[in-house]
Amino acid sequence: MLLLLANWLAQDVRAFNVFNYITLRAVLATLTALLISFVVGPAMIRRLTAYKIGQAVRDDGPQTHLVKAGTPTMGGALILVAMAVAILLWADLSNRLVWVVLIVTFGHGVIGWVDDYRKVVDRNPKGLPGRWKYFWQSVIGLSAALYLAFSATLPSETQLIVPFFKFVNYPLGVFGFIGLTYFVIVGTSNAVNLTDGLDGLAIMPTVMVGSALGIFAYVAGNAVFARYLAFPHIPGAGELTVVCAAMAGAGLAFLWFNAYPAEVFMGDVGALALGAALGTIAVIVRQEIVLFIMGGVFVMETLSVMLQVASFKLTGRRIFRMAPLHHHYELKGWKETQVVVRFWIITMMLVLVGLSTLKLR
Repeated sequence: MLLLLANWLAQDVRAFNVFNYITLRAVLATLTALLISFVVGPAMIRRLTAYKIGQAVRDDGPQTHLVKAGTPTMGGALILVAMAVAILLWADLSNRLVWVVLIVTFGHGVIGWVDDYRKVVDRNPKGLPGRWKYFWQSVIGLSAALYLAFSATLPSETQLIVPFFKFVNYPLGVFGFIGLTYFVIVGTSNAVNLTDGLDGLAIMPTVMVGSALGIFAYVAGNAVFARYLAFPHIPGAGELTVVCAAMAGAGLAFLWFNAYPAEVFMGDVGALALGAALGTIAVIVRQEIVLFIMGGVFVMETLSVMLQVASFKLTGRRIFRMAPLHHHYELKGWKETQVVVRFWIITMMLVLVGLSTLKLR
């Protein structure tokens, strides 16, 4: 929105051309999302508390979590509002890829909001039934996959890029691309949701991974950098740097309120949406495998649940003391803050490994 205004003003004042630089608008999007969250956050927390929109806590989990009962949830709405305003202000709204990410993100946000609302307002412990949650996630994921598949104009937009190898690209074909895109979007959405179980645990890895994807988006959207680094050039992908920056700004501001002891929880409205955003951006910039690496904490949390369920159904025994994985370490004696910070450190190292693929090819 402001980019259009700047371009109009640039006809008379050339200094406004500076707003055409993606890097500047990315910084401004970060600051805008931060400012909105800091200003709106306290009032939103007070309102959620007044409405008694509090988190329910499982009785079979770590006993230290019982004090969290009643902490306001659905705070992910704050992240989405801050992101939306920052993106609408600073991104190029004529860019179709920006709208794809926005629609997928907020579509999953609506699913999460319905689930949270049923749990904390209607007092329905099951929330939105799993089959319906998965159905609507599938509708959104498949819709995005179909659009990206049939709107692609270059072979590089649908190839599977193998990191650490300069010229190892596999053409997926339409159906292969659709299948992979669906799996990445829906899978990442649920993986972030499973990780969101401790104060600050999910949001900081989301910020780190999202920021790294912003770098990949900038490289993929810049023909010169993409050619130099032997990356596929994806026209328009550079604008997703602004989206990633807005996500990082909103996420860091939310961490201010979500750090231990949390004043507010993200809820499904935030976790499902942010995971879907990460997956969609990774698909667009053709870095699905790198997302798998950088989001290793999300992957471990998801696998721990899958292995736990499979083991219990097949053998009647549990592999972990409790799933997802962060609860296992809590029950082993780690303090909540230790689990969170150590998982952050792991994510930071994995993100650095992912970023190394920019040059180690």
